[in-house]
Amino acid sequence: MKQYEPDRLSPAQLAAVRRSVRNGRAALTRRSLLRASTGGALAVGGLGALTGCGIPPAGKARGGTSAEDHSATEKTVAFSNWTEYIDVDDSGKHHPTLDAFRRRTGITVDYTEDINDNNEFFGKIKPQLAAGQSTGRDLIVLTDWLAARLIRLGWVQKLDASHLPHAYANLSAQFREPDWDPGRAYSYVWQGISTVIAYNKKALDGVEVTSISDLLDKPQLKGRVGFLSEMRDSVGMTLLDLGKDPARFTDDDFDAAIARLQKAVDQGQIRRFTGNDYTADLAKGDLAACVAWAGDVVQLKADNPDVDFVIPDSGYLTSTDNLLIPNKARHKTNAERLIDFYYEPQPAAELAAYINYVTPVDGVKPYLARIDKGAAANPLIIPDKAMAAKSHAFRSLTQKEETAYEEKFAKLTGA
Repeated sequence: MKQYEPDRLSPAQLAAVRRSVRNGRAALTRRSLLRASTGGALAVGGLGALTGCGIPPAGKARGGTSAEDHSATEKTVAFSNWTEYIDVDDSGKHHPTLDAFRRRTGITVDYTEDINDNNEFFGKIKPQLAAGQSTGRDLIVLTDWLAARLIRLGWVQKLDASHLPHAYANLSAQFREPDWDPGRAYSYVWQGISTVIAYNKKALDGVEVTSISDLLDKPQLKGRVGFLSEMRDSVGMTLLDLGKDPARFTDDDFDAAIARLQKAVDQGQIRRFTGNDYTADLAKGDLAACVAWAGDVVQLKADNPDVDFVIPDSGYLTSTDNLLIPNKARHKTNAERLIDFYYEPQPAAELAAYINYVTPVDGVKPYLARIDKGAAANPLIIPDKAMAAKSHAFRSLTQKEETAYEEKFAKLTGA
């Protein structure tokens, strides 16, 4: 039997993984303002699982492998998610939206916060999926690039559209056609994560910032500019500033973006490349402006009126965390019913009010306004049409491209 040969990580990619776990989006706890990093690299088992080999494949074709669906007789669904990425009541013990789902459907959700990092979680579930076995989970949440990998490997199941009427009708247009899952045949968005420019008005002291070029070129900002240590965010925003589409760029375009950033590094314009720890520097004014994640900006603005954001005319990046049903899930229909539930406006509004990320659900605004008028009016949570039109996705990369690009970015950042 042909053995499964997993995607191998180059030294630069391993460095990128470690950056992400220490202080990138992987370190986010999704709710607290100044999110703590994990302070280290992947556990040996998780990292080793990425580079191991010799596990038989479950199958290479799209479509996944189903198991006998016990949804009709077993009223349960096992849902694995990131930490602090769902609504919680005042007691901290209950999730109101999950309780509402159970009351309506009779289905109990076995909810587990056991995803701390995409690569680490992949290491947990890879052996079972590669061997054609159940992971014990019916529903998982993965960031777009890893969701794309599982779809490519044939390790997640195609969704039954007849079970997803609200999801099909209410998914926002900007999320409908990712290049790795056109038409959302295998996934639906849990939340969107937007990359914008944030600034401290007091620290700017009258200097106008409206573009990535302003960050890179204005001498008044020298040494007080931050970019993110996540390659897709920093390079993607720079590509947009250069007039290139992150969904369709070439190797030459990538190199031009790296050169643009390198010049700013050499001139001392960029203070440093950071993970989410930029929030403290921005709040204090040590950073006058930086590339930032919108979820952080929402929280920072609530506590500090000097902090604000701008969407460049060239556009901004939006990535997604996505709901998928792994192969051999025992309760596929129940999982699809839960996905569809979160595409109803009321549950989607309750979720958005608590976690403050970009909701992927159209029609949420009036429901959210009843809960939190400020959140309903915040374009970082519910983008208006003009803002949504400026949203761009970073395209899927081949293994060869990812290796080459991460090596060049690592050299730029000194990682």
